[in-house]
Amino acid sequence: MLRIAVPNKGSLSEPAAEMLREAGYRQRRDSRELVLPDPANDVEFFFLRPRDIAVYVGSGTVDVGITGRDLLLDSGSAASEHLDLGFARSTFRFAAPAGQLTDVAQIAGRRVATSYPVLVEGYLTARGVTAAEVVRLDGAVETAIKLGVADVIADVVETGTTLRAAGLEVFGDPLLRSEAVLIRRAGADAAALPEGLEVLTRRIQGVLTARQYVLMDYDVPLEHVDAAVAITPGLESPTVSPLHNRDWAAVRAMVRREDTNRVMDALYDVGARAILVTSIHACRL
Repeated sequence: MLRIAVPNKGSLSEPAAEMLREAGYRQRRDSRELVLPDPANDVEFFFLRPRDIAVYVGSGTVDVGITGRDLLLDSGSAASEHLDLGFARSTFRFAAPAGQLTDVAQIAGRRVATSYPVLVEGYLTARGVTAAEVVRLDGAVETAIKLGVADVIADVVETGTTLRAAGLEVFGDPLLRSEAVLIRRAGADAAALPEGLEVLTRRIQGVLTARQYVLMDYDVPLEHVDAAVAITPGLESPTVSPLHNRDWAAVRAMVRREDTNRVMDALYDVGARAILVTSIHACRL
């Protein structure tokens, strides 16, 4: 039985549960549940703190888990990324009082407050900034400078609104671009991967594809089929079927969701009609 660690709270929790639900797995109804067996799919879910998941996976206590790339790297555990999951994207940046610092090298000799000390220390060391003092804080770190705990902070930045409200601005290149990832124990070759991981991976990839694509159906005159197919080539090749009116054909193809309206406009311009778009709930490629 595949043991899967899932975030029990925070911004990763609900999107992770929804992805697994779309992949056909049972998910908990009560947030107090810590363990949830899913015998129909031969898996067992463990709901753990997001920051601890990489540690459990790295130690082999659970087989795989869902966490953030930032939390994985900061854990220092023997776990590695297996699959990007496409949600909870964020950017990790340095910030200081507006107008004070412009380059990471200027952090030398200063105090850096962060909830990710391992990640920050590794980043600074790799760039030769060895004299900085990393101060670990749990939770929000924006007030650390005002309270005299640090001179610089390193934290996840989304819009930057919170930083600006605290009189701070980002500087230097991003330390990391993070997102949710499926992780497994590091160093395992294909033969040693846990049983059931291949099925889990295939199902999640199917969810990711279903979220990125729609199914487009339309009718088009035979003389314009080639032009229409050039607009909707599909993943491999579209399906072209004859209609009762022998001068027309029906075409079906997968189209990237973000391109839907542009593609519909282009198809209409080449003579396609009855253009229909359908969401994809699941797929296997």
